[in-house]
Amino acid sequence: MSDAFTTHVLNIASGSSEAIVDLTRDCEAFLREVAAGRDGLLNVFVPHATAGIAIIETGAGSDDDLLTALHSLLPADDRWQHRHGSPGHGRDHVLPAIVPPHATLPVVDGSLELGTWQSVCLVDTNRDNPHREVRLSFLG
Repeated sequence: MSDAFTTHVLNIASGSSEAIVDLTRDCEAFLREVAAGRDGLLNVFVPHATAGIAIIETGAGSDDDLLTALHSLLPADDRWQHRHGSPGHGRDHVLPAIVPPHATLPVVDGSLELGTWQSVCLVDTNRDNPHREVRLSFLG
């Protein structure tokens, strides 16, 4: 495979409760290994029907605010047609329409180009699946 495209899979233990997992350091470590001072794009993709990728500030309450907003938009109750798993699990299958399962980010001189307060995060509201894969792909 060409050095122009490199991919790596992260195995994430998101736990048995709703979680926002900061992947920024994992993304930066991956780029240190493969980008070698090049410009390009980093694609972050979660191949699950009940999780998403968000670019959001963490640690100042925004991550909790996002989960609160998702609770308002997607209540964990019995209104959902999709009914297997824990109560309200159907909402988890709607999540990727609101928080997409991917993000493509600029890489300049081998470094991720995020704003000062931006982090790359896995958003996982599915309490039934505590293990996630996240695919990082660099094209440059």
